[in-house]
Amino acid sequence: MCGRYAASRGAEDLAGIFEIEKWEPEETLEPDYNVAPTKEVHVVLDRPLKDAEDQRPVRQLRKLKWGLVPSWAKSPEGGARMINARAETVHEKPSYRRAFAVRRCIVPADGYYEWVPGTEERELEVGGKRKRPRKQPYFVTPADGSVFAMAGLYEFWRDRTLPDDHPLAWWATCSVITTEAERTPLAAAPAEGPRSLADIHPRMPLLLTPDRWDAWLDPARTDVDDLRALLAPPPAGLMRAYPVSTAVSNVRNNGPELLKELPAPEEGTLF
Repeated sequence: MCGRYAASRGAEDLAGIFEIEKWEPEETLEPDYNVAPTKEVHVVLDRPLKDAEDQRPVRQLRKLKWGLVPSWAKSPEGGARMINARAETVHEKPSYRRAFAVRRCIVPADGYYEWVPGTEERELEVGGKRKRPRKQPYFVTPADGSVFAMAGLYEFWRDRTLPDDHPLAWWATCSVITTEAERTPLAAAPAEGPRSLADIHPRMPLLLTPDRWDAWLDPARTDVDDLRALLAPPPAGLMRAYPVSTAVSNVRNNGPELLKELPAPEEGTLF
């Protein structure tokens, strides 16, 4: 899954990477090293500009809330639970299938965090004993330092309790698509630690390599089978994972120190 990630690149940097044609200064965000559900996040999307005579899709950098609210939802309360969509079923689930057909985006990140239970806690879990597990966080990121372009979906939801001109009348929200975690060796595995992403967690965000960006963002592509082909896992060996401080487990902590690599997992953890 993807429940927390880091996004430190600024709007100008992202504009260059993704060849953005339009972005508004008021929609830029500060670097965030501990992005959690319901936060505002940057996404890249292709969409005609509002009220423009030329209705061709324009590549934009937009600010959306993480946690998708379907257009037909009666309220936005379920958005916090809809941060991830499974690649295997995204084309058929009522909450996602329309967005999958016409409203796809890229969620830029440095990488994502995942937590692994400690050895003693894992043994207690296996034995059926209850104890809040102590977990070691890992940061998963492209080994070459490039942007982690996560496949995503976005939606618009209208709050019918507010007038049309109210600034909160429309909600723009998004979700990250996940797939099965790679079982092949990591590009740079730590001396003591997981050897593959599947050793950390069975799911991972779907990484889109640059050769798929244009096709994924193109709103004119609506054929389900064609789009599902774009959900194929990326080539193996592109990722690395390393242990980071448990400070990231508290969403109130936020800063570049959260990405600092530990020489080994903290004492008492699984690996």
